[in-house]
Amino acid sequence: MKLFADANILVSVFNKEYPLFPFTARILSLAGRDNYEIYTSPVCLAIAFYFAEKKHGTSLAKEKTALLCRHISIAENTRDGVQKVLINPAIHDFEDGLEYYAAKASQCHCIITENQEDFYFSEIEVLDSREFCRKYLPGK
Repeated sequence: MKLFADANILVSVFNKEYPLFPFTARILSLAGRDNYEIYTSPVCLAIAFYFAEKKHGTSLAKEKTALLCRHISIAENTRDGVQKVLINPAIHDFEDGLEYYAAKASQCHCIITENQEDFYFSEIEVLDSREFCRKYLPGK
């Protein structure tokens, strides 16, 4: 299963933010397992880096980002994706549109975000971290 982790999922793990951390860390820990492939985008990484840097400093933010990037896949933000965001009248937030089209181009089955309402236009399943764990990782 291909999963797309939105920036707020990464921020939760980088900054160990409760009460979400147990769920978001569990999701990112699926990276590298046979049945799962975790994706994020350069934009999500930049956002997560920004918040990690504010809390932990540049050096540790770089370490956390480098470690994450060794275990997950990076979905591309492409010219085609940008154009699709710009012409899609249903998309009102440019950044969310970029994330959506990056996830779609990578053939992700699910977008995991704590702001589900941001992806009201999505044809891909959108779940928050708790919902994802309840639905796909029960008892694990």
